[in-house]
Amino acid sequence: MKGSLIVVLFFALGCVLGWGLNLFEITIEGDLTRYVLYLLMLQVGISIGCDKKLGDIIRNIRPTLLLVPLATIIGTLSFSALVSLVITQWSVFDCLAVGSGFAYYSLSSILITELKEASLGVQLAAELGTIALMTNIMREIITLLFAPLMVKYFGRLAPICAGGATTIDTTLPIITKYSGQDLVFVAILHGILVDLSVPLLVSFFCTL
Repeated sequence: MKGSLIVVLFFALGCVLGWGLNLFEITIEGDLTRYVLYLLMLQVGISIGCDKKLGDIIRNIRPTLLLVPLATIIGTLSFSALVSLVITQWSVFDCLAVGSGFAYYSLSSILITELKEASLGVQLAAELGTIALMTNIMREIITLLFAPLMVKYFGRLAPICAGGATTIDTTLPIITKYSGQDLVFVAILHGILVDLSVPLLVSFFCTL
């Protein structure tokens, strides 16, 4: 929760700084967002590769465990497609790209802004990237706040599916507390697989 609020504050600070640079007609040369994206992709690989439990996870993977991240991906994309029927400003593929962030707000927002600029223009691409940022931050915050209710009404796997890519890091402690220690392995495996799907799915839907 605290980490997500800090991210929101930094985002707001970035908006203020960007507005200030624009006000004084100061421009930043070079494709900054592209290099930030590259750094984020490097961070994903490093964080997964450095996980001490990665070896145990790979050795203990069973086919049935893959159903949890699969359910998360299918459920999220299905709901994202339905949302496009209500929010007519954005196409179904735009909504699917936003949903494909799976709470990985930093990567998905930059990726969407970068990839949609050619087809939507700078302003609309930035708007869609901002929507992706806020939507995926809200997903993480909802998981952190309502994990106990999710377990009570929808079962112990509910917070894992709701947490998306964050079940490998920020939402893992809350999942461990309310879903139980025996589901920690499931949550970590789920987080790794969903994490890896983010750049693939977001890039795919952004090109459609």
